[in-house]
Amino acid sequence: MPGADLPAALQPDAALLFETVREAGALGLRLSRQGVRHWKKPDGSTVTEADLEIDALLKARINAVRPEDGWLSEETPDDPARLARQRLWVADPIDGTNSFVNGTDGWCIGMALVAGQRPVLAALYRPALGEFFWAAQGCGAFCNDTRLTARDATGLQGAELLGTNRASRILEPCGVKGQHAPHIPLLLRLAFVAAGRADIALSFGNKNDWDLAAGDLLAEEAGAKVTGLDGRPYTYNNPQPWQNGLLAAGRERHAAVLAQLEKL
Repeated sequence: MPGADLPAALQPDAALLFETVREAGALGLRLSRQGVRHWKKPDGSTVTEADLEIDALLKARINAVRPEDGWLSEETPDDPARLARQRLWVADPIDGTNSFVNGTDGWCIGMALVAGQRPVLAALYRPALGEFFWAAQGCGAFCNDTRLTARDATGLQGAELLGTNRASRILEPCGVKGQHAPHIPLLLRLAFVAAGRADIALSFGNKNDWDLAAGDLLAEEAGAKVTGLDGRPYTYNNPQPWQNGLLAAGRERHAAVLAQLEKL
C-alpha cells in the first residue's frame, strides 16, 4: 500500500487520505460509465451529479475520522470556520469535469491535507488509467510505486510547456515548445511536471486552492518549484481560497521563466 513506509506520525492521515480518494475514484469511474446529469454553474463551469456525490463521499469520510479539521472543496460552500482550524483538507471531487462528461480519461480526483498553511499529504487519482499519484512532505512523490523526479535544465530551449496560448507566446521566443492545454486540468498539469511528462506549467489569472494544493506538493516533492506569478510559494487556508496564477517547473527553469515574466 502506498505510504506504508512513511513516518509513523503521517501514517494514519495517509491511510485515511489514500483510502478515501481510492473509494471516490471507484465511485467516479462507475458513474462515468453510467452517464450522469450535468449543468452549468453561475460562473459558466460545468458540474455533474458525480461531482456532488464524490464531494459528499470525501467530506463524510474525512469528517467521520477528523471532525476537528477544516474542509475546503470546490463543491462545498466555503465555511470561514476553517480559518481557525490548524489543519485543512482541500479537495477537488473532479478536476477535468468536461473530460468526465465527454467520456475521456483527462479527469482526476485530488485531495490534500494542509497544516501550517502548506500541504503535507496529497493524493491525485486517475481511475480511468489506474494512476495513483501521492506525496508526503519530506518523503518524495510517487505514481503508484514509482518515485517521481521533475525534469530540469539551465535553459529553456526545448522545454515542453503546458499552458495557454498566452503562455506559449511569451515563452516560444526562448525556445520553449508550447502546448495549448485547456483540456488538461491544473492538477494533472502539476502531476505531469512532477512525473517529467512536461517541463513547465504556466497559467495566468486567479487559481482556486482545490485546483492546486495536491499538485503543489506532488511537484515540490518531485524536485520542482511551484509558485504564483510573483515567484512566491503558495500558502493555503487564507480568507480568499485562490492564488495569483501558476508557475511550476524544475528549479533552474522556474527561475528562467520568472525572469521572462518580469520583462513583461
